[in-house]
Amino acid sequence: MLWKKFFSSSFQANISNISKSFISLTMSFNSVLLQDEMRQMIQQVKVDKASDAFEISNKVLQASLTELTSILISLFNAYVTHKYHLKQFKKAQTIVLRKSKKSNYIDLKMYWLIALLDIMSKTLESIMIKRLNDITETHHMLSNAQMRARCKQFMISALNLLVNQVHAVWDCKIKYVIFMLSLNIIEMFNHVLHTRLLHTLRMKRTSNYIIKWTCSFLKDRESSLTFNE
Repeated sequence: MLWKKFFSSSFQANISNISKSFISLTMSFNSVLLQDEMRQMIQQVKVDKASDAFEISNKVLQASLTELTSILISLFNAYVTHKYHLKQFKKAQTIVLRKSKKSNYIDLKMYWLIALLDIMSKTLESIMIKRLNDITETHHMLSNAQMRARCKQFMISALNLLVNQVHAVWDCKIKYVIFMLSLNIIEMFNHVLHTRLLHTLRMKRTSNYIIKWTCSFLKDRESSLTFNE
């Protein structure tokens, strides 16, 4: 039941409106990952977080940073150059924890899921995410109303935007009724339609190396469930 609940197959969606036209012009970006990028990502992670599936902690990675920098950056650049995400990086171990002091554990909402990912994979993913964030901000790809996962956008910014929009409606000569729709987008993450996502990246003229690496990143991902006693 837990597997069907949290790892169900992707939703069926109509993709007939996806254009098959070829986008010839793409934005040009340096595909070579830099040592400074990797150092920054490794140094900013919390050292007390859970180890990965191979029991390698962030503390170990940070302590070995000097010795590992040149080796890791060579490996990461090889993956990006060949637009390939290592198969081992796609495996996760998911720990299933019961929420304490609950009377009914038949309800699947009474469980927490903690995913342990390969620490090297998380480092590479963080670098690529940072690059995508820089691209979207530099070329104004995101709506001004989007607040989550953006530099210099905080909860107070979201609240100010909401309040200002409400007051703008109140100040209209015509009286409107205000409705607000709140969506939990995080729960939809595992159901993202890969075809649509890759198409959107192409239509945004994202660099080809990012699109192909993302395609490899999304394919054939695995997770195993581990239960606490």
